[in-house]
Amino acid sequence: MYQTLPGFREFPPERFRERNRVFRILRSTADLFGFEEFDGPILEPLDLYVDKSGAEVVDQLFWFEDRGGRKVALRPEMTPTLARMVGAAGNSIRKPVRWFTLNEQYRFERPQKGRQRAFTQFNLDILGEPSLGADAEVIACFVAALERCGLTQDDFRVRMSDRRIWTRFLELMGIGEDKHPDCLSAIDKMERTSAEKLTERLEPVLGESTSDFLGRVDELRSIRDEDELLPFFQSLSSRQEENEKSVELIESWKNFRSAVDALGLGACTVLDLGIVRGLAYYTGPVFEIFEASGKGRALAGGGRYDHLVEKVAGVSMEATGGALGDVTLLDLLDSRGLLTNTIAGTDCFLAIGGEESRPRALQLTQMLRQYGISTSYLFKSAGFGKQFKEANRSGAKVVVSVGEREIETDEYTVKDLGSGEQVSVPLAELGDHVRSLIYGES
Repeated sequence: MYQTLPGFREFPPERFRERNRVFRILRSTADLFGFEEFDGPILEPLDLYVDKSGAEVVDQLFWFEDRGGRKVALRPEMTPTLARMVGAAGNSIRKPVRWFTLNEQYRFERPQKGRQRAFTQFNLDILGEPSLGADAEVIACFVAALERCGLTQDDFRVRMSDRRIWTRFLELMGIGEDKHPDCLSAIDKMERTSAEKLTERLEPVLGESTSDFLGRVDELRSIRDEDELLPFFQSLSSRQEENEKSVELIESWKNFRSAVDALGLGACTVLDLGIVRGLAYYTGPVFEIFEASGKGRALAGGGRYDHLVEKVAGVSMEATGGALGDVTLLDLLDSRGLLTNTIAGTDCFLAIGGEESRPRALQLTQMLRQYGISTSYLFKSAGFGKQFKEANRSGAKVVVSVGEREIETDEYTVKDLGSGEQVSVPLAELGDHVRSLIYGES
């Protein structure tokens, strides 16, 4: 028997309905926040990711050489594609750009709980806006989406950090810019890596100063109050010029934090400098959203990437954004009983009283569908009892009976399966009456 490939999922109708309901919520939330949906190619040039996304993503690519000799990759993320599209439009595009996607992406990772090789991501991005209020807006939209899925701000935590704080730290530690990517990558993995492995990884980069470096990293990661940042930086350098740079950075962070609080997110957001984000292109505030217990993989994450559009398309443009994955979100909603197990989506069922009535029943089926009513029936002859059982099994709310008497009078027996009420309805009123029972329309 053939099996699905590791890390790829199947969605039978009942699971597909659950996922689509969540996707409708995500799309409608993006609409509420003024984002416009876009899409891009599923297959991209390999170089688009090799130079732009960082080693972690590149190592996880599904890539191959096509028949034209081009090295191509299945998209592992949407940000480089977005940067290329917006950059190509240049000054002709209205700014700020507020775009979102909800599409499938691919990474050759080891499948485990919360992680698949094919997954759908809800991506939000704002481009052409230097204000960190845009970063707060992205976080607010993700929080609203989670709340509209049925979660509360007690159910998750938005852990916020800033790449600029870590870059400032590295500068004050006297670490050259060429070593920053290795250091940031190691810091990003500290929660999931032993001290021994971190030391082993950093010693070729930092040499004898590795132990002191890791001790200072632990100090910075433990800070939970913005007011502790300046004293920490001053402990690394007391020079006035350096202090001024640190003060300016911390004030920028506090302004960002004020925007987050003003959007009503104070209850679920925390300063957590353990968040660094693995992608190479982040330049400012970054965040990850976790279930409140802190267990499991992140629900969402993102940050500011002011230089990526220029690297991809040669156009200078500030940008910020993030992504929420369907795997961890659906797992969390399922664990909280928030995935609705709705029955199959037919609203009206036609019970047919014999083969001689079938032609008329088929005509009524098409008429009801033209009224926007989901309608089904049995293809084979069966007694009314069996047909009513099938109607209940299908989740129909209304049954319209079509038999010899109904055809003669052109009035059709309509039963509301919820209330049990049954009435005869003339053909001219049938569509409107059925709609009123299903959708509450008068």
